[in-house]
Amino acid sequence: MSEVLDGAVVTMEKVAGRTLRVATWRLNEKSDHLPVLFFNGIGANIEAVAPLAETLTERPFIMFDMPGVGESPDPLVPYTPFTISWAASRLLDKLGVDDVDVMGISWGGGIAQHFAMQHAARVRRVVLIATSAGMLMMPGSPKALTKMANPRRYIDPEFMMKNFETLYGEGLGKSQGKGGHMSRLKPPSPRGYMYQLMCMLGWTSAPALPFLLKQDTLIMMGDDDAIVPLANGKFLDMLIPNSEMVVMKGGGHLFLLSHKEECTAKMREFLDRPEADADTLAA
Repeated sequence: MSEVLDGAVVTMEKVAGRTLRVATWRLNEKSDHLPVLFFNGIGANIEAVAPLAETLTERPFIMFDMPGVGESPDPLVPYTPFTISWAASRLLDKLGVDDVDVMGISWGGGIAQHFAMQHAARVRRVVLIATSAGMLMMPGSPKALTKMANPRRYIDPEFMMKNFETLYGEGLGKSQGKGGHMSRLKPPSPRGYMYQLMCMLGWTSAPALPFLLKQDTLIMMGDDDAIVPLANGKFLDMLIPNSEMVVMKGGGHLFLLSHKEECTAKMREFLDRPEADADTLAA
């Protein structure tokens, strides 16, 4: 059974012992580009980043709600970066997709790193957005992190509105972006939120990145991010052999929305580079 939502085909798929709500864009259309497999931020459902898939119209896109998030049922048992990456790989098999470009934002950036190392043979390039190496990270502001850990930010719309600028800096300014973004969010279940937090507990990619993340990698950071400060992007850039970093000036944690045109232009330029030029990364 499927539904069409914002140009996507949305289905419930059973993979690796889990039922996941999956959205695909243009997957059955002819394209000269690899599909993008996108991992979302903590507690965020497919709709939160659907505008990116709708903007990069030349590429097939694949996203799914994590267990207990959006419309995916609650997980029965906790999961880890290894098991959720394995489930994502089985999902690609089920969709008939061999190779992908991988993207991830914030929490999902950690999963994107893990997936690219665990399933390196099927990942061409990697885009990491507002993310870190996990446990070994420069923390954000205490005020922001206190609210970040509070599940009310997804359950209570008034709490989200009141604390939006504390959570995400001034990255979206005072424009319509705030309300538009939050209207796309659906609260995760308490178990889903807890298991997402537990998933990355104690996890770090830092020791493995220099040896296992060999794909060309674009690191995108905001210089006004109160959740994942810019220093974390610099740390990733230092560890990943074939990486480059771009900084969105004035970008908070949601610069992917506030700097939409700049972000998509850079993504296209990076992903469209001929393979022969891929090892010549421009700063």
